[in-house]
Amino acid sequence: METIHTADEVRVVWDGGEPIKDGAVVVGRDRVGAVGTFADLRERFPDARVRRWPGVLGPALVHRGPIPDAPTARERIHAVLKLGAVVVLEEYADSPELWAAAGRTDVVVLPSAAPPAIREVGRADLAVFAPDGTCIATVCAGRLVHRRR
Repeated sequence: METIHTADEVRVVWDGGEPIKDGAVVVGRDRVGAVGTFADLRERFPDARVRRWPGVLGPALVHRGPIPDAPTARERIHAVLKLGAVVVLEEYADSPELWAAAGRTDVVVLPSAAPPAIREVGRADLAVFAPDGTCIATVCAGRLVHRRR
């Protein structure tokens, strides 16, 4: 079953391009099925579940610095997810425990990473940010892994 993630504004890339007002992203399993306006996607996917988010929806981020400190590797990876990131750089994944925790949550560890973008049929990695820059929600490989309460 698909889920439509919708927000007042959707950005396919964070730096550049026109935002989609009243935009939406369709997610099926771990892939992006479509990107467009909510009205268009609701018509194309009438049976999809809808998640409405306040703020701006865009691609999940690449965490480009040290992984935050926490008591366990799992909590360190979760701290990255809470920032809206689903990719960490290899140079900062400094233990087998961090690699394992990243793997269990589908966080990607890469030697380097290109700027993130939402692409149809690409992996469904999304983040929603409030106007103050706080991450409201993170979707990693199609799963909601963080939601601010």
